[in-house]
Amino acid sequence: MQSLPLPAAGDRWCLFLDFDGTLAEIAPAPHLVEIDPALPELLMRLSGQLDGALAIITGRPLDDLDALLAPAALTAAGQHGLEKRDSAGRIHTPQTSVGVQSLVESEFNPLVAAEPRLVFENKTHSFSLHYRQAPEQEQACRAAVARLLPQLEGYHLLDGKKVLEIKPCFANKGHAIADFLNDPVFSGRTPVFAGDDVTDEDGFAVINAQGGISIKVGTGPSAATHRVQSEAALINWLHAVAEVLAGQADK
Repeated sequence: MQSLPLPAAGDRWCLFLDFDGTLAEIAPAPHLVEIDPALPELLMRLSGQLDGALAIITGRPLDDLDALLAPAALTAAGQHGLEKRDSAGRIHTPQTSVGVQSLVESEFNPLVAAEPRLVFENKTHSFSLHYRQAPEQEQACRAAVARLLPQLEGYHLLDGKKVLEIKPCFANKGHAIADFLNDPVFSGRTPVFAGDDVTDEDGFAVINAQGGISIKVGTGPSAATHRVQSEAALINWLHAVAEVLAGQADK
């Protein structure tokens, strides 16, 4: 894999960034995540320098993301693209039946009640079961998912880092990025995407097909063309990108 590039004079980038494991270290539970206090300002600066062509592509709900990055309210895809705030600030969300939520809750709530170290997230449109704090419960979690999926038509399992996510089959980060690339704010630019998990590989595939720059954060196999070793290193690179863009604007 190649070292991370910086934008050359005349380059027109659009920037897509995963959140957990990319912009912030993965925490034992989603609500315990901590971010660099300078991160919201950095992302707003980059978005302005790129004329709005920056989007966060995350598995988190948009409300959760906004609370963490306040006062920034960036263009973003939440829940792997099930939620979207477009470049004009409009929110797009699907409909999910109460019956689907009830089925998932009936399977996962007893698990969490019996083992409080498990974390169940009902995100309305998708559902996550985290076993990071109780790794010995992985097989019990997988068994619960296996019982549940046959009852949920059109849903599938997405296997993440110590988390099992159930979401509609049509939603993934690749589709979310491809959708943004049709937006005039993003189209015609070189796409850049940084992510850390298997859930980001669909995004890397889209970026690579467009001749863009795909960046894997951390270890593990990946289709990404570039790699950086940690979240801190990725943020340092983002600061460097911002400085280069600022220098180009001054000329």
